[in-house]
Amino acid sequence: MVGLSSNEFRPSHFAAKYLLSEGYEVIPVNPREKEILGQVCYPSVTAIPGGVEFVDIFRETAAVPQIVDEAIAVGAKVVWMQLGVIHEEAAEKAVAAGLEVVMDRCMKIEHARFFGGLNTLGMNTAVITSRRRRAGRGPTLLA
Repeated sequence: MVGLSSNEFRPSHFAAKYLLSEGYEVIPVNPREKEILGQVCYPSVTAIPGGVEFVDIFRETAAVPQIVDEAIAVGAKVVWMQLGVIHEEAAEKAVAAGLEVVMDRCMKIEHARFFGGLNTLGMNTAVITSRRRRAGRGPTLLA
C-alpha cells in the first residue's frame, strides 16, 4: 500500500487495518516510516523483496506515474488508485503493460461491499436509507 500512514485517523490506515483483519498481506510503502501496523515499511515498490500482486495507491495524483512505473517494473498484476486518485495516462500505460487498473475506488469499501463488512472498522451507520438530510439541518438519527 503506497502512501500508507501511521496516523490512525488517515483513510489509508483504516483501509490497511481492515485488509489485515480480513487476512490479506499489506506491505506498507512510505519512505518516512520504518514500520506501520507491525509490518516492515519500504521506501518504494521496487524496494519490496519478492513480488507484489496489487499496488494500492494512497498518494496524490501527481505521484501516480512513477508508482505505475514501479508496479510495471516489479511485475504487479493490478494498480489500484484510491478514491479521488485518477490519472488516465498512467492507467493507459499500466494497461498497455498488461496490468489491470482500478481508479477512484477504495479497496476496503469494495471488499466490504462484496463480503458484508461495511460495518467493520468505522463504517457502521446502523441505518440503510436513501433519505437525504434536509438543507440547513444537522444529521437526522433514525431509530
